[in-house]
Amino acid sequence: MSLHIRPAQTFDAQFAAPLIQEAIGSIGWELTGTDNDEDAAHVVAQFFGLRGNRLSFTNALVAELEGRPVGIALAYPGELAQALDDPFRQHRASLGLTPEVVSEAEAGEFYLDTLATVASARGQGVGAALIAACGERARALGLPLTLLVEDGNPARRLYERSGFVPAGEAFIAGHRYERLVLQATTSEL
Repeated sequence: MSLHIRPAQTFDAQFAAPLIQEAIGSIGWELTGTDNDEDAAHVVAQFFGLRGNRLSFTNALVAELEGRPVGIALAYPGELAQALDDPFRQHRASLGLTPEVVSEAEAGEFYLDTLATVASARGQGVGAALIAACGERARALGLPLTLLVEDGNPARRLYERSGFVPAGEAFIAGHRYERLVLQATTSEL
């Protein structure tokens, strides 16, 4: 098994958008002003190809197995969250919707916004490798790696195995999420 992690490119939008939408669910509907996954993924694909928003290819890493994309991680410094959400606020306003978008990330953290793998690659270490790559970026910036996980999300087991611990909660798009932070290992202290 040859696993490779690389920065995303604009051409990854077709692969990435449905996978991102599958992972973020109702948050995707909220961001895009849609009410179903197909329409939301279409809008996500458009935003993925642009710079300056939370779902941009510039914030993404793609995992490839044997040269095929099988996973994606989107992460960015929390200080940028408000600015990265502004394009979604403008998009919602253009649809005649309230421009309210809850920024998930907080200042002083490197926020793992989305982590997703294709079904056929689950359980093969792809998610763990993407988390490790995001952890490296967070360490390089001197920031803790954080994420939000919805109650009942089976990915929580992966996050806990990877060293994430509870650090608070948030309510977004009508759902409760727990904020997790990646604990530094003793070799990193």
